[in-house]
Amino acid sequence: MKNLIENTIEFVKEKLEGAEAGHDWFHIERVWKLSKKIAETEDCNLAVVELSALLHDIADPKFHNGDESIALTVSRDFLENQNASDDIIEKVLYIIKNISFKNRENAPENPPIELQIVQDADRVDAIGAIGIARTFNFGGYKNNLMYDPSIEPKLNMSKEEYKKSNGTTINHFYEKLLLLKDLMNTQEGKKIAEERHNYMLNFLDQFYKEWNVE
Repeated sequence: MKNLIENTIEFVKEKLEGAEAGHDWFHIERVWKLSKKIAETEDCNLAVVELSALLHDIADPKFHNGDESIALTVSRDFLENQNASDDIIEKVLYIIKNISFKNRENAPENPPIELQIVQDADRVDAIGAIGIARTFNFGGYKNNLMYDPSIEPKLNMSKEEYKKSNGTTINHFYEKLLLLKDLMNTQEGKKIAEERHNYMLNFLDQFYKEWNVE
């Protein structure tokens, strides 16, 4: 299994070379490490957790015209080529398919603990100081406005509305980032998220003070 993890790391590094900085190898590495940290507190299949964390953004739909099937095909082909068991492959693909924030309305009931762990890790990496940096990086990548007081956040967007949204970067905090704390699955995930959530609230307070020249 050690060789499979090492081969997966090399595969992901190569596949994501040149990717947008919020969804590059370093994002994967952080989610992988966070997943292992959370997994220490849960009874789980660590191999499934690690492989899912490493492959979860191998072909992020937002960079592939919204196509959610590419990541599943790429991951299946890679894992089959590595002679991973059918059981592991199916569990990893299930996690990749169900991890996304935009798919939360169709989230499975009683998700396996491995999905809960990797999902928490991915969401934790979207908040706090790293989350702020990633959000502004992606906003710049999309050439979105940083902030416009006249544009209200769009709350309760459907999956399709979320995929097409080009709102301001500050609005993204209210449309997604500030919601993540209450969507955590595991106790460890909740604990980490609490601190990062508060950091974002402090950042927003400071941002508005500076924006309004108070």
